[in-house]
Amino acid sequence: MKLCVALDLPSAKENLALANSLKDFDIWLKVGFRSYIRDGKEFLIQLKQINPNFKIFLDLKLYDIPNTMADAALEIASLGVDMFNLHASSGKIGMQTVMNRLESLEKRPLVLAVTALTSFDNDTFKDIYCENIDTKATKFAKDSFEAGLDGVVCSAFESLDIKNNTSKQFITLTPGIRPFGEDAGDQKRVANTKIAQEQLVDFIVVGRPIYKSDNPKEVVSKILKSI
Repeated sequence: MKLCVALDLPSAKENLALANSLKDFDIWLKVGFRSYIRDGKEFLIQLKQINPNFKIFLDLKLYDIPNTMADAALEIASLGVDMFNLHASSGKIGMQTVMNRLESLEKRPLVLAVTALTSFDNDTFKDIYCENIDTKATKFAKDSFEAGLDGVVCSAFESLDIKNNTSKQFITLTPGIRPFGEDAGDQKRVANTKIAQEQLVDFIVVGRPIYKSDNPKEVVSKILKSI
């Protein structure tokens, strides 16, 4: 299981300071909407300058018509990031179009599909998708697997079922992890590292428990030891 640290602080300066404090670790860094829209490609370059071994997950959750997503995927690949994502609900054809477009590259990023946002509880999810989370998340994952993606973004509670219905090598990445039982905040389906391990999660994304700590380096070290 690998650790991905969410860079969700209010400014590039704060995010870079956080990354600099973690430069001794070979970890993944998640760059989301706010950071990328505000700080752009230069921010990604600055992160790699801190530690060339940092792996970057660009969390933009593409959702559009197939050709537009495929065009965007090529642009993302040109940024040199190591992983990005799109919404599984954009459809199997859209996902296949993205993967077909990336085939021409000598080296491509990992591509994951978002099944169900971890801010959803079952009722709010069902209002939108008309199915229970566990059923639909697995269906989305099977579509993603058949479309040739590398894995999915899901909650820890769906990870094992998804692997059982696709492949043990199919990546599951779980956001909103509270490593040692910290407050869930605006996340509904959160888990700790023990649950994530039991569910065979491949990547855990941790944000607030790290960047709100007085000693982020110590927290990261503790998480890495626990996984």
